[in-house]
Amino acid sequence: MGIRIGVSLLLLIQAVSPGLSSTTVCGISVFPSRIVGGSNAVDGEWPWQVAVSNNGYFICGGSLISEQWVLSAAHCFIYPSIPSYYSIAVGMYQLGGSNPHGVTVEVEQIIKNSQYTETGDRGDIALVKLKIPITCTDYIIPICLPSASASFQSGMECWITGWGTRTSGGSLPSINTLQKVMTPLIDYKQCDQMYHTGSSISIDMVIVQEDKICSGYKEGGKDSCQGDSGGPLVCEVNGVWFQAGVVSWGDRCALPNRPGVYTLVPAYESWIKTYVPELFSQNLTPVSADGGTSCYRTLWTLVLLCILSLTLF
Repeated sequence: MGIRIGVSLLLLIQAVSPGLSSTTVCGISVFPSRIVGGSNAVDGEWPWQVAVSNNGYFICGGSLISEQWVLSAAHCFIYPSIPSYYSIAVGMYQLGGSNPHGVTVEVEQIIKNSQYTETGDRGDIALVKLKIPITCTDYIIPICLPSASASFQSGMECWITGWGTRTSGGSLPSINTLQKVMTPLIDYKQCDQMYHTGSSISIDMVIVQEDKICSGYKEGGKDSCQGDSGGPLVCEVNGVWFQAGVVSWGDRCALPNRPGVYTLVPAYESWIKTYVPELFSQNLTPVSADGGTSCYRTLWTLVLLCILSLTLF
């Protein structure tokens, strides 16, 4: 038990902060644990999931990574220089339905990775700064971000969540319940080979780059789909959730040899750190003493959360 606790604590610290410091309490869900072949999530099960809207219309998913920052896909934002067009909803469960825990926040700034131009490019990742910090609750909690050295092995079973369509080219229901689906990870080299299967594209031309990771089944059947873009691909390690990828692109949805393609989050640690240094800050941040709940806790709270998570498995 002592070894497991030490390893889990190390993962928590290394994923979010390079030193022994206070850090965002992230990746903890207090509820049991474009989606095709999935099922309804439980309200609050994925508390980092956000909905991105353009002028009031839902367009993409995303993930809360701190009290004031969201991670999503670059291709979701056609007008990044006009942040007032966009809003972010946190704590949501049913789009178009009842969301007693939901909060909608205006956007202050959108930062798209400069490498991204069109579908299939590197750099399909974006940071969104909220106008005001949100208050964390049991239904609103940031996801943990892995360090650049983190390795997500092929075959690891991870989860995709979103409000996207259930079939390729399908329409969204008027009351759209958050969906979840588990799919195994596929490294970018194997994924690139799969995308060349049945394709006229030369084997010498790279389709899936090294800044991507894929997730799905060779036979298809389960996948993200239209509307899930920007949402999180998350993996659980000893009771703590880490974001491995951002929904980027795919050849329609859930086809054989065409798994979903995701921007690999560890590949962009330094880029994220450039704009959101507080995620990696070594300064102590006290527990909130007001009526709300801060997303921030001391290192010792992480120790307690880590030990608690181990007692549940």
